Amino acid sequence: MTKNDFIEMKEVTFEDYKNFIKKTPEVTIENVKFKLGQKKEIKELQPRNFKIENSTVWSFPERGSWATHYLNSKYRGNWAPEIARNLIIKYTKEGDLVLDQMVGSGTTLIECKLLGRNGIGVDINPSSIMVTRDRLDFSLPENFPKSIQKTYIGDARNLNLIKNESIDFVLTHPPYANIISYSNNKIPGDLSSFRNLNSFINEMKKIAEESYRVLKKGKHCAILIGDTRRNKHYVPVAFRVMQAFLEAGFVLKEDIIKIQWNMKSTREKWGGNKYDFYLISHEHLFIFRKMEDGGKILKDSLKWW
Repeated sequence: MTKNDFIEMKEVTFEDYKNFIKKTPEVTIENVKFKLGQKKEIKELQPRNFKIENSTVWSFPERGSWATHYLNSKYRGNWAPEIARNLIIKYTKEGDLVLDQMVGSGTTLIECKLLGRNGIGVDINPSSIMVTRDRLDFSLPENFPKSIQKTYIGDARNLNLIKNESIDFVLTHPPYANIISYSNNKIPGDLSSFRNLNSFINEMKKIAEESYRVLKKGKHCAILIGDTRRNKHYVPVAFRVMQAFLEAGFVLKEDIIKIQWNMKSTREKWGGNKYDFYLISHEHLFIFRKMEDGGKILKDSLKWW
């Protein structure tokens, strides 16, 4: 498939969302129903006891629930708001333009709104975009920085409405090769429906190339990705994805191990002594950089690789 085979981006505005919920007060993602347009019960707009991470191991046992994040607890596979907040604070400044091209339930854009970063959220699933728009439907006090959050139904492999080298930071959390099928195989091209690992990686290469195209030189791209097992053997999805981004031209700045805590039922049922393999309880958060010179300086200095 070429880029021309993928759907083109279509903006979904706040007005579009309001018109949508008049007729459709809920959407179904995977097998979970999400109600839209309900009154938000926001208790606080900022996290308590938040700290900037300073090592390559991150662990968030209690998922943050400030702003509208609490509404996303049933959206499987989304990342903790602490991850998005750490990354946005470290790699951007107020007014920067941030892209999440697989935005899901909107965690990244919620944090962009709270932190004064302009955001673009894209998702191939129209229902996910409506959930994102719903989560962005809350007001901020006057002392908060202003920002604009735009949402699009679209394909991460074809960001046709985003200009070359216009994005200050890319961060996203792709599906993990058919572990969770968000659209139940009903949306053509949905990455979460790919059952073959090689096919999944081929599509991730296209996403890596588009990420590289839209990102400004010298800026960063963050991808959270995990691994899986097939027939009791470890399948290194994360490292295959990392290689795809390296081949697109990025250089690797960080490999952060993120401990998985949102696996309560799995842990309770797990009996390691019954199996000849370990429970996978970590993900990789890769931070890539688009070098100003295409990576020549780094490559020349690391020829021993």
